[in-house]
Amino acid sequence: MSALRIGNASGFYGDRFDAMREMLTGGPLDVLTGDYLAELTMLILARDRLKDPTAGYARTFLGQLEECLGLAHERGVRIVANAGGLNPAGLADAVRVLAGRLGIPVRVAHVEGDDLASRYPGSLAAHAYLGGFGIAACLREGADVVVTGRVTDAALVTGPAAAHFGWGPAEYDRLAGAVVAGHLLECGAQVTGGNYAFFRDGDVRRPGFPLAELHADGSCVITQHDGTGGFVDTGTVTAQLLYETGGARYAGPDVTARLDTVRLAQEGPDRVRVTGVRGEAPPPTLKVGLNRLGGFRNEVTFVLTGLDIEEKAALVREQMGDALAKSPPAGVRWELVRTDRPDAGTEETASALLRLVVRDPDQRVVGRALSGAAVELALAGYPGFHVLAPPGKGAPYGVFEAAYVPQGAVGHRAVLDDGRRIAVDPPRDTAVLEDVVEPALPEPLPPGPAARAPLGLVAGARSGDKGGNANVGVWARTDEAWRWLAHELTAGRFRQLIPESRDLPVTRHVLPNLRALNFVVEGILGEGVASQARFDPQAKALGEWLRSRHLDIPEALL
Repeated sequence: MSALRIGNASGFYGDRFDAMREMLTGGPLDVLTGDYLAELTMLILARDRLKDPTAGYARTFLGQLEECLGLAHERGVRIVANAGGLNPAGLADAVRVLAGRLGIPVRVAHVEGDDLASRYPGSLAAHAYLGGFGIAACLREGADVVVTGRVTDAALVTGPAAAHFGWGPAEYDRLAGAVVAGHLLECGAQVTGGNYAFFRDGDVRRPGFPLAELHADGSCVITQHDGTGGFVDTGTVTAQLLYETGGARYAGPDVTARLDTVRLAQEGPDRVRVTGVRGEAPPPTLKVGLNRLGGFRNEVTFVLTGLDIEEKAALVREQMGDALAKSPPAGVRWELVRTDRPDAGTEETASALLRLVVRDPDQRVVGRALSGAAVELALAGYPGFHVLAPPGKGAPYGVFEAAYVPQGAVGHRAVLDDGRRIAVDPPRDTAVLEDVVEPALPEPLPPGPAARAPLGLVAGARSGDKGGNANVGVWARTDEAWRWLAHELTAGRFRQLIPESRDLPVTRHVLPNLRALNFVVEGILGEGVASQARFDPQAKALGEWLRSRHLDIPEALL
């Protein structure tokens, strides 16, 4: 059976609008997917739906279809997207209306069963992460467009693959290969040179969007249309493979993929072959993403210029503390960012930033109370007093939590154009996740001269968020660098290099086939991205900070 060519046209809600057209016109495709959902997106859509019960889905998807549905129909490309968000049925109806207005005869189906709001009445949104077999059922029944709510990102690929190749739920190795392909495609241009540590290796001004040539055995080639920007090599694929993962077992509702079995090979320009992926039975539970309102937050950033930066910061902290003492916020966080330089040639480079963030269940406590206290210092504060922007009235912030329900506790269904509902059975066999025994490390490099230098000269990194946790994947570019990295970058050394993590649980996972280490830092993001507890709330740059830290690196590697 010929390879299934699956492309991606969106990595998040707000991604490049023209990507759908670019992918449809750039070369042959069988299926075009779009990932529009993230933890924060579900909260945004939930707030939209509070204002309008017919909302709750990614409206940009309809705008893209307005331009591209005819193209997809002409070229025989099926479209699968999780743009349904909290309202997949509503989006499916909207697509039908659009298709009717445009005169395009397409069959539209959707997947339901992820909404568990009735189980968690205190949440704005509660959605289980479904697998790909609901999507597969829609496609097997002839759907041209399939929209879903909360499915795993990889399900956008496992579903079409299972439908095309006729895979059953127990074909774990094949499904695991599709999960890896789906994970590589889900973030769009991140696998074609976007956000890449070694971005200087190619022209990444406008990376193309990726596609996978998926085969019946679960292996694939990650590539892109000819003539598009960016590049695909084993490094860009490794970086995306490590993104937002944890241990060697990558669990999903359909299968648990063993990331420690993945093998990558550069097959040619912009072509990386992915083979060897092994799969195991999925876990007995489904992850549920819970979004709730955490309270209200406000912030103000004071600009401190010139001399006596520390003393100016101490003065404004005392003044604000006194002003807020009558009704102190439940949470107060100060951060002094020393962007100033001595004898600076510009006022900006002579200035430091002092950031105050406050949180409280009561909007009044973080609203006018903070605004008034900050503004009243305009003529009574430190010399050179000014702020980047006046604080507002306080805005709500969200909290993300993960819960788990049995696989059979959801009503996973494919809903077809003719109104039929096809139930998707939970997996017959499941297995509780267990930690993988750490594999043997390579022989260390022999002793030799070393130089103090940034880690990033010999290793790449990519980081991201999972609820309140962050992961940092680090990989070596050569076998010799891997022999050093595997022994040098322990969990203890990681804590030394990233002081924020010193009092937090840090777990190191070793992936020798990728010459990679993956670190999971628990709790560094507080209550998740929507709570904005950290300067970099999604830990997107945590890996780059790690690469900038200096270690004693063998001169032979430099």
